[in-house]
Amino acid sequence: MKSIKYISLGILFGVIMVKSEAASWYRIQEMFRFQSFHMYGLMLTAVALGAVGILIMKKIRLKDADGAPIHFPQKKKGWKNYLTGGIIFGLGWALTGACPGPVFVNIGYGYAGMVLVALGALAGTFLYGVIKDKLPH
Repeated sequence: MKSIKYISLGILFGVIMVKSEAASWYRIQEMFRFQSFHMYGLMLTAVALGAVGILIMKKIRLKDADGAPIHFPQKKKGWKNYLTGGIIFGLGWALTGACPGPVFVNIGYGYAGMVLVALGALAGTFLYGVIKDKLPH
């Protein structure tokens, strides 16, 4: 039964990504060329809603599905690691025209070339897992 819930949420996510044009290569390229506010507006809305949602979760002390309290760990101070990660993520996003969510949405939409992007993302994730102990965290 849980699988149906998660599959339904994934389908809903994909529909929202397509309808909002967040999975559109054209919209993503527009954003990186500073030609349109569309994607920036979507992201600002998502960040604002996420921040409000977290504040509400903290205020009402929401629990997870198992009844355990949801804990929000403190972030480490420092900006260099975030800058490095952001540059790597942004380069991949700009070169492929998709971040992780839209990659799978575009595969579902029938863009076969995105399979290569997904395989590259999985390979990069695997590589990170192999070398993460040697990286400065």
